[in-house]
Amino acid sequence: MKQILHTPEGVRDIYNEECQKKLCLQELLHDTLRRYGYRNIQTPTFEFFDVFSKEVGTVPSRELYKFFDREGNTLVLRPDITPSIARAASRYFLEEDMPIRLCYMGNTFINNANFQGRLKEVTQLGAECMGELSVDADAEMLALVAESLISAGLREFQISVGHIGYFKSLLGEAQIGEEDELALRELISNKNHFGAEELLSGLSIRENVKEALVCLPQMYGSREILEKASALAVNREGREAVERLAKLYEILKLYGLEKYISFDLGIVSKYKYYTGILFRAYTYGTGEPVVKGGRYDTLLGHFGKNAPSVGFAIVVDQLLMALNRQNIKIPTPMPALLLLYREEERAKAVAQAKTLREAGTPVELLRMEEGKTMEAYRSYARRMGVDDVRCVADAGLE
Repeated sequence: MKQILHTPEGVRDIYNEECQKKLCLQELLHDTLRRYGYRNIQTPTFEFFDVFSKEVGTVPSRELYKFFDREGNTLVLRPDITPSIARAASRYFLEEDMPIRLCYMGNTFINNANFQGRLKEVTQLGAECMGELSVDADAEMLALVAESLISAGLREFQISVGHIGYFKSLLGEAQIGEEDELALRELISNKNHFGAEELLSGLSIRENVKEALVCLPQMYGSREILEKASALAVNREGREAVERLAKLYEILKLYGLEKYISFDLGIVSKYKYYTGILFRAYTYGTGEPVVKGGRYDTLLGHFGKNAPSVGFAIVVDQLLMALNRQNIKIPTPMPALLLLYREEERAKAVAQAKTLREAGTPVELLRMEEGKTMEAYRSYARRMGVDDVRCVADAGLE
């Protein structure tokens, strides 16, 4: 049998210093969520297919990893954790009529096309506020995103905020077919103003609706962009979406985090369950967003509980990449000590290691071999990310 040493396309091993940094980053982020009163939940890595079906509005079926259990049920590796949380909350908090705050961490799996160059398995850490319709809950989510990124060490980032209701208000007036809608979503998402203009020029749509749709890819910027969006709104639904964003901004000023906020009325998502605000957080060092989120007021209804909700997911792998490229240090535990001993020093070495470990110092014990030099051991320590190398005789504990 051929020996297999590499991973499948789209997944990777993480080890040594990088793995340590990732675990420490996850703990930093998790602490921030807990400080806001979010309680932990864990859901299965795989679920029934129906949890992520087309009706729910999540990842397209062709991008799911599907398999069968012994009874013939179709199961999938979760591509998105929010529907799993919605299912669980609908079961365990069905009668709860007050807000439910849950946070989670886990890996998601999406079978992206190979040419996209994206990882097919990533770690997400996020929060969901369920049973709360107010704009205050939207503001809390954005504040939590900003404070999470600050706790990770980022100082240069922007959270782009939009509202899917604005786009839907225009679609409702345009009355275009499903194929044209999908193409338009893609063009607007890619900020392709000219492509959107070309597509819409061949469709029979009122001029004011067409103008607003053509402007969407360029409708982003500071607070002032909301005035333009309001002027181009074609019905009450569109105006209400803009009014909510304006109110959201005023609340975020109370948190002192408004400098991290910009607006983008052209944000759309392939996840169809979003109903209100949509947001993405960006920073230097990665072309992908490090945070994705939004409001989904009908998702829990698919599982039997009618509860308006809002949440987000931090893509830990993207955030770690950005931190590394910006040379931002992630606080990690004190470096381990490599304690060397000869066979006759075994008892003393074990005793010294025990004393050091009880004092909080990680210790790696290594028996010295004939023929290996101290430089060989120091080289090994450097490869393992260990700065301190000592022999039992000079460990300073005798």
